[in-house]
Amino acid sequence: QVQLVESGGCLVQPGGSLRLSCEASGSITGILSMAWYRQPPGKQRESVALIRSGGQTDYADSVKGRFTVSRDGAKNTVYLRMNSLTPEDTATYYCYVLQYNVWGQGTQVTVSS
Repeated sequence: QVQLVESGGCLVQPGGSLRLSCEASGSITGILSMAWYRQPPGKQRESVALIRSGGQTDYADSVKGRFTVSRDGAKNTVYLRMNSLTPEDTATYYCYVLQYNVWGQGTQVTVSS
């Protein structure tokens, strides 16, 4: 069984930056493909960024150029660096492991002055 623990969410001012972390643990085999999703208040969950096991990355159009997903393979940890944050980025951010279909518990990001 695989577990995910996210961290790093908090209140940040518009224009600010934040880094989220997601650490996977448990019965893990191979390099993980991991993704970040977010769910804004009152809206559906949406894809934000993906890093495949081979290192390729994909981003939602709304975050391209502002967000960067990276991975520390030795620690089975994925990061989401978020720059130039706006109130529209306010959401609960979730980590997801594709190979095991496992979700994290979510971490709240609030962008507000």
